Amino acid sequence: MSRIDLNCDMGEGFGAYRLGRDAELLDYVSSANIACGFHAGDPATMRTTVQLCVRKGVAIGAHPGLPDLNGFGRREMAITPNEAYELTLYQLGALQAFVHAEGGRLQHVKPHGALYHMAAKRHELAAAIAAATASVSAELTLFGPPGSELLRAGAAAGLRTASEAFADRTYRRDGALTPRGEAGALIESAADAAAQVVRLVREGKVRSLEGEDFPLHADTICLHGDGAHAVEFARDIRALLASSGIAVLPVGS
Repeated sequence: MSRIDLNCDMGEGFGAYRLGRDAELLDYVSSANIACGFHAGDPATMRTTVQLCVRKGVAIGAHPGLPDLNGFGRREMAITPNEAYELTLYQLGALQAFVHAEGGRLQHVKPHGALYHMAAKRHELAAAIAAATASVSAELTLFGPPGSELLRAGAAAGLRTASEAFADRTYRRDGALTPRGEAGALIESAADAAAQVVRLVREGKVRSLEGEDFPLHADTICLHGDGAHAVEFARDIRALLASSGIAVLPVGS
């Protein structure tokens, strides 16, 4: 039977502000990437999200980002490898404490936003993030784009790695995600997102925004929890996966 991990970015509210419908989304995904307080999230949100994951049996991952609440961690910053190591280690330690307190287990790490894309291309940043991850636990899985520096650094550090694709984003013909500021970057139809996911699992292919197919391997597929219709997307994706005979399970389970 084919299988795939369906992950979702969660816990991205802050203070009095709530973002996403995490409790509902957790009924459909197999892994959660929890914001650790830098790009989003706070102690109360982290604790609540961890509790929900433990209760619903969803794999828990850390979602460390750049210290940029105003930009939601999606703006690049000129950080050094040492800073990348330290901010990653700091955020992983914070989330790990909540996971331990709730009787759970931290299972993976997925950098957020600009940090994710910077590390995908820059070896020294990727190596710093992988080193911080490995220093927390050699049992953690590091998520990253297929063929990226992030995955190469994770493997070199002795970590399990997982290639990630996206359910609700389009791709360009060169295999890169369509930048968020460009038209057509986001998939607006739940049916289209579900079809893209099933094709990724069954055929290892995705159709670019220009209409050309290219190969793309994925061990895990992300659905953004801050989308306006994220719950509907998750429900339709799970339904089509089930009807296609594809199991949804955490990476490494």
